[in-house]
Amino acid sequence: MKKSTFAAMILGTTGGILLALGMCMCLLPEWNTMRQGIMAGGAGLIVLLLTVIVWKKMEHKSPVRIGKKIVLTVLIGLVGVILFGTGMSLTMVFHQLVIGIAAGIAGIIILLSLIPFWTGIKSES
Repeated sequence: MKKSTFAAMILGTTGGILLALGMCMCLLPEWNTMRQGIMAGGAGLIVLLLTVIVWKKMEHKSPVRIGKKIVLTVLIGLVGVILFGTGMSLTMVFHQLVIGIAAGIAGIIILLSLIPFWTGIKSES
């Protein structure tokens, strides 16, 4: 295993765990840890961002250049994730099954649309 892959694996796992723990801390009112959850989730996002930067540096690849396509991709991804999470919350917390399932499916469709948006659709000729 290459050092860059190992570093990305460790940093990615750490960031993912911090983000997931922060989300749990925010969403479970019994824990009464909303502020700490926001801090842990934010730290997880920062570690995940650092993972990309460190991996690219170790692989001697060019840094990410922020352009219109990346900004639009991130915005589409955010809308999809928020819609998907809203659907989950409506279904599991507020017991609004039909609206929640519809919102979740719409979020999944938006997230799946990111693949052809980013890679493009090529003809088979």
